[in-house]
Amino acid sequence: MHGRDETGSNRSVLIHADCARQADRGRRTRPVRSVLPATLLGNTDRSAAVRLSMTLAGIPITTIDGQSTSLEAYKDKVLLIVNVASRCGLAPQYEKLEALQKQYGDKGFTVLGFPSNQFLQELSSEDAIKDYCSTTWGVTFPMFEKVKVNGRSQHPLYAELVKTPDADGHAGKVKWNFEKFVITPAGEVHRFRPPTEPDDPKIVELIEASLPAR
Repeated sequence: MHGRDETGSNRSVLIHADCARQADRGRRTRPVRSVLPATLLGNTDRSAAVRLSMTLAGIPITTIDGQSTSLEAYKDKVLLIVNVASRCGLAPQYEKLEALQKQYGDKGFTVLGFPSNQFLQELSSEDAIKDYCSTTWGVTFPMFEKVKVNGRSQHPLYAELVKTPDADGHAGKVKWNFEKFVITPAGEVHRFRPPTEPDDPKIVELIEASLPAR
């Protein structure tokens, strides 16, 4: 399967147009440092961010092949966590995500892709998603099983990530597919809304500034 919407081209156009409209509502490009409520961490300094990272590191996650793991497997790396969807109009961002993986993957960086049907634009099975990603975009970065990013069935990882405010100071729900969270080795979390391209200079500069020393 290659992620083709088999209900027809008119439906595909409507889906992609809706995706673009929804994503535009969350348009922001400036990153911000994660700040958790004082009731959780007591302050918002660098040590607090590290404690947040430790919380995230212990949350169980499952690879797209069904293997249990956690972010601990990627410690000391710069992480770019993205909720992806094959049928979204923003799916071409896969190409730029893979370009980042190729450029920085051997320097202490990785993209982590979390498929989600939260917005009804992901394929029905992990096998279909793997096939689409590999054949359409040549994806090599780690992918995980489908998750919910909002709501009652929200994955615990996203329950923590969405505490991070965006560039406008607003925390809370993921607004659309391809929302991005950069986690540095120091434990800082930065949030970029969906329309921000993976190769936006602010993301690239943040990655390069956070890469572990060699």
